[in-house]
Amino acid sequence: MFMKRQGMTNPEPMTPKRFSKIIEDIVLDKAVTHMDAILLYCDEHELEPEDVKKFVSKTLKDKVTVNAQDLHYLPKTTAELPV
Repeated sequence: MFMKRQGMTNPEPMTPKRFSKIIEDIVLDKAVTHMDAILLYCDEHELEPEDVKKFVSKTLKDKVTVNAQDLHYLPKTTAELPV
């Protein structure tokens, strides 16, 4: 999977760091969740989500999890003991 910069003829290989930066930019530009940003990226580049899973870093996975918990798609996990 490669990414072309404007004005450059050699495509750059995709890395987890570069993918995370692209997703963060989409989140900021379009005011969407990280999961939505990943899906938008896949849609724009005609990719299946499985195709980009190798580029999803642990930090990005954590952000997707927090977004899902905030939207009540996943149960919140807390380290607090019941009183």
